[in-house]
Amino acid sequence: MRILLLFLLVSSRSFAQIPEKVYLPQIKSPQLHLYGNQVAYPIMKLNGGDRLELHFDDLDANVKNYSYTFQLCNADWTPAMLSQFDYIRGFSQQRISTYRVSTLAYTRYTHYQAVLPDRNCMPSRSGNYILKVFLDGDTSKLAFTKRMLVYEDKAIIAAQVQQPFNTQIFRTHQKINFKVNTKNLGVVNPLQQVYVAILQNDRWDNAVRGIRPTFMTNNQLEYNTEDDAVFASGKEWRWLDLRSFRLQSDRVQSAKYSTSATEIIIRPDVSRRSYQFSFYRDVNGHYYLEPSESINPYWQSDYATVRFSFVPPGNIPFPDKEVFLFGQFTNYGADEGALMQFNTEKGVYETAVFLKQGYYDFSYVTRDKNGRNRNFSFDDTEGNYWETENEYTILVYYRPLGGRADELVGLTKINSLTGRPGF
Repeated sequence: MRILLLFLLVSSRSFAQIPEKVYLPQIKSPQLHLYGNQVAYPIMKLNGGDRLELHFDDLDANVKNYSYTFQLCNADWTPAMLSQFDYIRGFSQQRISTYRVSTLAYTRYTHYQAVLPDRNCMPSRSGNYILKVFLDGDTSKLAFTKRMLVYEDKAIIAAQVQQPFNTQIFRTHQKINFKVNTKNLGVVNPLQQVYVAILQNDRWDNAVRGIRPTFMTNNQLEYNTEDDAVFASGKEWRWLDLRSFRLQSDRVQSAKYSTSATEIIIRPDVSRRSYQFSFYRDVNGHYYLEPSESINPYWQSDYATVRFSFVPPGNIPFPDKEVFLFGQFTNYGADEGALMQFNTEKGVYETAVFLKQGYYDFSYVTRDKNGRNRNFSFDDTEGNYWETENEYTILVYYRPLGGRADELVGLTKINSLTGRPGF
């Protein structure tokens, strides 16, 4: 018995979370989004008519055999203990057969694209999924992975954004107050069978997960505390318009052109912590590809090396902190190039990222180097303001008694402007 318990403990710890990551250096601009909307998170309703678009570039500029498959995960993004036959209808993998060699661009690449789900390979259960793109039919040759959500409408969610009562975070944070109706689920033990996650602007790095209901009455679960569903508000995102490399936008300081490459130098940025709050429309940290001088954004857009710099107060590096270039295009600080290096001669943090023509939202964030708190923070670089416009996604998971995987049974989105009482 002791041996069996030890085996179960080791097995459970061996299943780590599957990250969203690019594994091959020649892969650039991987996108998975709702069909026709580049800034929409990849969410589809089970057995519904939703479609997703998959796009990516291979800088080797030749034709390769790419395929994709799905991996069902639990609410915490650990692999579900199920066979692919239990959650994929049709074939377990699908080849990507649509590709195009780049034109009108100095940078040579091959663009691959697909519309999901294919009728020969589609998810058959609700839940969290990892889309795996790989080479030569071998799933060990991963090119990149992307997260996506497949949901069912079984739980009814009502939510609103409130200003916290806590005076310490009253002006810097936003609180999500919500209720979940589980009458269509047949829940026996809500504390064990129902799991909730909340995303801010489609980010998973600061997601609130596993919070417990404040009140439970009949089939109604109410979540309303001052400590759990609370997010630092941040500030409206900075922007960078790279839809044209020739007609330089207001954020571009200078550019270098050659017959084979382009280099864009962005104006140095400073901390906005002490700046007055100013509302303007942004895309909440996302980006979209759109060239202004050609028609197709996928194979008629060019690439450039884009150099960012951040000037800390007094040109002095933050003690015991790292600075990151933050946004969807750096996988929210996780990709190579997101970590900025301090240039002692100039007194600035610097990094360079290889970007395609488009419009990019971004911010600068800090993180403790050696402390226990490894969360990203806007405090030193951007500031936090309760008035900031943010979008929140509430996800409700359910696991039946004896079930081996979490089902995504409820999903709703709420905006901090339209979701406030009185707005």
